[in-house]
Amino acid sequence: MTKFVVMFHHPQDTFIFENAYTDFLALVERMPDIERRQVVHLTGSPSGQAPFFRVMELYFKDHATMEKALLTPEGQEAGNELRRFGENGITMWYGDVYEDAGGSN
Repeated sequence: MTKFVVMFHHPQDTFIFENAYTDFLALVERMPDIERRQVVHLTGSPSGQAPFFRVMELYFKDHATMEKALLTPEGQEAGNELRRFGENGITMWYGDVYEDAGGSN
C-alpha cells in the first residue's frame, strides 16, 4: 500500500483556510482509486504546538495506482487547488506503508 500525505502548515487566517480546505476536500473525493482517507487535526505535541495544523493521508493500492490517480483530470484539479494554501502552506510526501496488528516481534 502507498500513502500520499499533505501536511498543512498553521494558517494565518483559519476562516480562509477552512474555505480552501473544504474546496480541496471536495475535489479529492472525486479522485479515483483512493482506498482509504484519513484527516488529522493536530492538537499539540510533547513539546507544545504541533508543527502542522492538519494532515490528510490518502491510501492507494500501490505506487503505480497513486501516480495514475494523481494524473487523472480529478487528481490534477485537486493538485491545482493546493495553490490556494500558498507557496509555504503545505508539505507533501508519499511512501510505502507496512502495517501489522501488533503483538510481539
